[in-house]
Amino acid sequence: MPFAVYVLGLAVFAQGTSEFMLSGLLSGIAADLGVSLSAAGLLTSAFAVGMVVGAPVMALAGRTWPRRRALLLFLAVFVAVHAVGALTSSYGVLLATRFVGALANAGFWAVALSTAVAMVPDRLKGRAAAVVVGGVTVACVVGVPAGAVLGERWGWRSAFWAVAIVSLPAFLAVLRSIPGGRGGTDVGADPVSVRDELRVLTGPRLRPVLLTMALVQGATFCTFSYLEPLLTRESGLGAGWVPVALALFGAGAFAGVTLAGRYADAHPVAFVATGMAALTVGWSALALTAGSPVLALALIPLLGLLAFGTGTALITRVLGLAPGAPTLAGASSTAAFNLGATLGPWAGGLALGAGFGYRAPVGVSALLMAAALLVAATTAKSRRPRAGERRLSAVHRSARRRGGSPGEHPGTRL
Repeated sequence: MPFAVYVLGLAVFAQGTSEFMLSGLLSGIAADLGVSLSAAGLLTSAFAVGMVVGAPVMALAGRTWPRRRALLLFLAVFVAVHAVGALTSSYGVLLATRFVGALANAGFWAVALSTAVAMVPDRLKGRAAAVVVGGVTVACVVGVPAGAVLGERWGWRSAFWAVAIVSLPAFLAVLRSIPGGRGGTDVGADPVSVRDELRVLTGPRLRPVLLTMALVQGATFCTFSYLEPLLTRESGLGAGWVPVALALFGAGAFAGVTLAGRYADAHPVAFVATGMAALTVGWSALALTAGSPVLALALIPLLGLLAFGTGTALITRVLGLAPGAPTLAGASSTAAFNLGATLGPWAGGLALGAGFGYRAPVGVSALLMAAALLVAATTAKSRRPRAGERRLSAVHRSARRRGGSPGEHPGTRL
């Protein structure tokens, strides 16, 4: 695996830490800036919306730039907005920095994914994508808890400074190791037209995969966002167990990404189908057994493994199905990933607000996975050829072997 691929994973680690670290900083931000807790929560929403909007927009903006230039620009903006966020005393400015930072993050993600898979042979494309996505899982294991500790000891601004500082080595490594071909294309290749890329992305093969990805990620982040009240108010665990549970989930996620990188390339459809079915059962099991702290803690790392393993395989699937959309394939994966990360917690919040209890988000996760399975099954059924179509296909193959046309009787050939 080229060293440059691991460099991209390091940068994604810093950015993933920024995306998820506010879960442990909201109270400090609200108190410092004099806003409500719900207003502070909008900082997370602003980042998610920026990721969804920014993935295609930033990828298109940088599609004709050299890869290195695009990645460095996105990283520079990301570092700058975190420095501004750490210095500002204005809630409005901080909200704007979260949105702009998400735009830069989305652009980096899109170019990084396409760059990583372009630098390796086909047999390693899944592993390259897993290394990049693995940066997010390492952020969940290390970065997010570390940000919470920094925020508790030295205030929330220290976490923003830490993200900016950790991004600087990634900036230097990108400068030294990433090739300079155009963003989303192979070095020296002519860029594919936007119209051709959109034609690929809106085709019948990719739409259901992207929808499935959004549903799978929605299920993941629906429960992940409300894991603390589930464990402390349903499982009966103390608050000190919450970081442990988050670390267990992150460790499972890292293992899932690693497994996807090694095995999803060989059997992508079977890998994804098995993961989705297991996730449906897993979220249902957690909803039923959340009252037992032992079972809850046992299921959490397993669900992290299944969620991120399946999600990584779906990203690889999109990239594999869209070689004709080298720029927008990575962008659409990023957008679908973050659309799920936005809508899942929203749906879980609605269930909580409706009074269904602290297990409700886990039940919503199970329902979202059932919907994902339904989409996948419907798509597979619609693509299965009918009996007449199979007979016609056999006639075509037989005619090609004979060297004639499919409608030509063998006795009429000259």
